[in-house]
Amino acid sequence: MTIVEGLRAPLSARRQPGRGRAAAMVERNLMIYRHTWAVLLAEVVEPLLYLASFGLGVGALIGHILVAKGVSVTYPEFVAPALLATAAMNGAMNETTFNMFSKLKTDRTYESILTTAMTVRSVALGEVSWALLRGTLVSTVYLAVVTALGLVPSPWALVVIPGALAIGFAFASVGLLVVTWLRTWQDFQLIQLAMLPMFLFATTFYPLDVYPRPIQLAVECLPLYQSIQLVRGPFLGSVTVGLVGNAAYLIVLGAGALALAVRRLNTTLRP
Repeated sequence: MTIVEGLRAPLSARRQPGRGRAAAMVERNLMIYRHTWAVLLAEVVEPLLYLASFGLGVGALIGHILVAKGVSVTYPEFVAPALLATAAMNGAMNETTFNMFSKLKTDRTYESILTTAMTVRSVALGEVSWALLRGTLVSTVYLAVVTALGLVPSPWALVVIPGALAIGFAFASVGLLVVTWLRTWQDFQLIQLAMLPMFLFATTFYPLDVYPRPIQLAVECLPLYQSIQLVRGPFLGSVTVGLVGNAAYLIVLGAGALALAVRRLNTTLRP
């Protein structure tokens, strides 16, 4: 065998169907995070700090929020599920933007991984799967803490865990797509330029009806708004057919972003 043939052998091997496995990427990340688990703890602490300052602090001045005709909840109960959706969003986006950019541009991690039987598609699916696992873990711990604080009025709140999976899938896939366009670390400011206003205006801290109707329509198109609606209803004990639409929005968004991201990564990482 010539040197050229030897170099080509791993490349052809990794294109064989069934050889690349996304589970290997998840296992790799699990091994890494055994030593950096405190990073995940910080993602739980952040929404709890918001809850303490806005929910419990400002909430003492606000009182109750009307969430449906004749139904009102305390302000901390209103804010808590929105912060859970935000935690799931941030966990997924951080994994497939900040961490993946380092692997793509700085450490060149994927160049080494793709000399094995892994495919670009398996790498993408593995990273999204890990982001899902990470976001769900953070959301579950957060839910346990707010339950202990007495802010969960209904056992339907357990439905928010699969809801967090849908949120994580949507934002992990969007993050994966976004990272394929980033050129330098300074480009991350553009991500924050989109994420911060969405966090502030997507009914995280006040209900939709405070806006005029034209602005309401714009807010309803935001993925974080759909995410908050998906978890706020069950969290407060209201499970309606509208949740199917919220989940479908996030799943379609995630599937479309993932498909485009895999195509772009194939172009970027193809040897």
